[in-house]
Amino acid sequence: MRSLLAPTPVLLLLSALPLFARPSDSMTTLFYRQPAIQWTDALPVGNGRLGAMVFGGVERERLQLNEDTLWSGGPRDWNNPGAREVLPKVREALFAGRYAEATELCRKMQGPFTQSYQPLGDLHLDFVLSGPTTDYTRELDLDRATATTRFRSGTVTHTREVFASAPAQLIVVVLSADAPGQISLTATLSSPLRSESKADGPTRVVLTGRAPIQVDPSYLRSEDPVIYGEGGGTRGMAFATLLEAVASGGQVLTDADGRLEITGADRVTLLVAADTSFNGYARSPDTDGKDPREEPERLLAAARVREVETLRQEHVTDHQTLFRRVSIDLGPSANHLETHQRVLAYSGREDPGLAALVFQYGRYLLIASSRAGTQPANLQGIWNDQVRPPWSSNWTLNINSEMNYWPAQTTNLGECHEPMLRFISELAANGRVTAAVNYGTRGWVAHHNSDLWRQSAPVGSYGQGEPKWASFAMGGVWHCMDLWEHYAFNGDVDYLRDFAYPIMKGAAEFALDWLVPNADGFLVTAPATSTENVFRTPDGEIGQICAGSPQDNALIRDLFTNCIEAAQILGLDEAFSRTLTEARSRLLPFKIGSRGQLQEWIEDFEEPEPHHRHLSHLIGMHPGREITPEETPELAEAVRRSLELRTDESTGWSMAWKVNLWARLKDGDRAHKLIGNLLRLTGTEATNYSNEGGIYPNLFDAHPPFQIDGNFGVTAGIAEMLLQSHRRTEDGHVIIELLPALPQAWSSGSVRGLRARDGFEIDLEWSEGSLTAVSLRSLLGRPALVSVKGKALSLDLDLDRGETRRLSF
Repeated sequence: MRSLLAPTPVLLLLSALPLFARPSDSMTTLFYRQPAIQWTDALPVGNGRLGAMVFGGVERERLQLNEDTLWSGGPRDWNNPGAREVLPKVREALFAGRYAEATELCRKMQGPFTQSYQPLGDLHLDFVLSGPTTDYTRELDLDRATATTRFRSGTVTHTREVFASAPAQLIVVVLSADAPGQISLTATLSSPLRSESKADGPTRVVLTGRAPIQVDPSYLRSEDPVIYGEGGGTRGMAFATLLEAVASGGQVLTDADGRLEITGADRVTLLVAADTSFNGYARSPDTDGKDPREEPERLLAAARVREVETLRQEHVTDHQTLFRRVSIDLGPSANHLETHQRVLAYSGREDPGLAALVFQYGRYLLIASSRAGTQPANLQGIWNDQVRPPWSSNWTLNINSEMNYWPAQTTNLGECHEPMLRFISELAANGRVTAAVNYGTRGWVAHHNSDLWRQSAPVGSYGQGEPKWASFAMGGVWHCMDLWEHYAFNGDVDYLRDFAYPIMKGAAEFALDWLVPNADGFLVTAPATSTENVFRTPDGEIGQICAGSPQDNALIRDLFTNCIEAAQILGLDEAFSRTLTEARSRLLPFKIGSRGQLQEWIEDFEEPEPHHRHLSHLIGMHPGREITPEETPELAEAVRRSLELRTDESTGWSMAWKVNLWARLKDGDRAHKLIGNLLRLTGTEATNYSNEGGIYPNLFDAHPPFQIDGNFGVTAGIAEMLLQSHRRTEDGHVIIELLPALPQAWSSGSVRGLRARDGFEIDLEWSEGSLTAVSLRSLLGRPALVSVKGKALSLDLDLDRGETRRLSF
């Protein structure tokens, strides 16, 4: 055990939040006084599988709908046997310093682009109202996972609620008024995909259609970017959306054009059920797909006989079981302002509650877009209104899909991690074929992008893609962090033995075969990238790839370390662990460059874009654990210098990553400054790489355009500012650091329910920058070292599972 400093006189107390106690509205509510105009003004609801963007219109309401398995295309052969022949030529060129030649050769190693996530359609509600509109409000209650629009029309108050129920697997719209007979509307379903809508009985309409068989990425110039199949086993995925009305009073009718007419009702409940023919990532959605109407029919039959209050309560209870595990108070809130006005006025000290709202919003979005059994949250969660969405709304494996799950464990949403863990296992199955066909290696590999069909090969349409992103071969290696972190927080040995370790071992086998010795005897990857960035050689040549990069070395070193630890825990693979240990010792070490920065490349090359959004060379500090101020102070200072050179301006998700990095450097004020930069209102939908990221009026992260990873990343970053547990003592005990990066702006506050590795759940309270109360609940009964402001006390928590220790020191 490390030597301990003098104990700090702090009393640790149990201060548990009562189950389902209502948090402050300003901490958990987005609030507006006008309907949405753009898509990024609308408010998201979701149950992990179904999503809706609620616009809050008065005369005409729009709910833009999504279902998480509705994608273009189907399983196909994306592997490139020719890559195996090109690989030795690429390596020869790289080791000779012929970077331009190697770049062009890498284009011959590519496969097709991934497919695209598709919009399901729209529910339009056209209302007949009795008078002018006054007293309008709309809000998203994160605690109840409900979007509500309320206004007066003449003398009548109308209330419209929308929620996406996970228990019922429906989107539910509840329309009510404070006077009888005041609800009259026409409801219609439409889709930008090929589809038709028709009546299906007196109270129901159904929309059915097909997705395209091919959708090119939005950034690709293409004469025919959207292609539909014409039958004969070449059709795209089928989908069905069913809309049913349950009314109190009034009349409900449907017509031949698929309109649902409701007149003079006292109250109306609209039930939306949807499904696709998706029947597994390896099956054709056409010839081997399921009937997309079967499950919606069953769900509506179960729901129509139940009271809406029961549906609502089951939904709220289910959501709050996850959401209310964590509460947070960072100080006063400007809750008298609309949410977008709070963003415009934000300066940090005046409204610290906005950071708390953004933290909880990220947790809300993860619950809404990633539940057990669903697809993992993609680049836009589950919300997308475009047939050619930004970057195909796929899974981008070189930072974005990883960042989506950074808050899953730390903010007590471990169940929401399940879709990504399952995704990794399925990606690994395809990746084994790619590794063998493309490279002749053992194990499995994944690259820059993937999709519903678990594409594992390099994208780029066989030469159109830039190698600086297409040649990234570490997608599987990086995502093995997810597998290890899930174990580190939960300690499930059966999960580690039966699920995680075999996948991690497969990625390690690929890495062993992918590494080659350089002239100095170090093991390096070739080709290697520093994701999406380029360098300039001394003779002025621009290089996209090289032999060995700190990014690749950090990822492989982390994987090898985790595999070695896992094998020791399981008592397995002693010989394989020795192989990994020897290979790890030969990996190229980090280097410090001429400007004091952590080098991004094997050589201290010039950077044509010094403020590049990616921070791949800093992975060893975060999300990795290799570089820390305590164990590797010189490298930590080089990380600090790299961040200073990159500057605090960037795209939205990049600034969120910087929040996490500054938190790991224990600089809370700099991390807080990055949160302020992220909370910069963005009104444009344009694709923009010019480091002008921020946030939209509905608090969606702006790359721009919208990418949800920034939302998840900043939530994780705030958690890192308040609690860290990535370090261990020499004898393997977890080190729990309390308030390691608390900024001056959050001088007093509290947080309850954060998770630390080795199964700890922690509540904190602080005042005037000093810790005042702490409670640690051990779920595994393991020992720990708890650190407060650099001072530590060894806690040997030999507790029963679930017991809470109250300590004073």
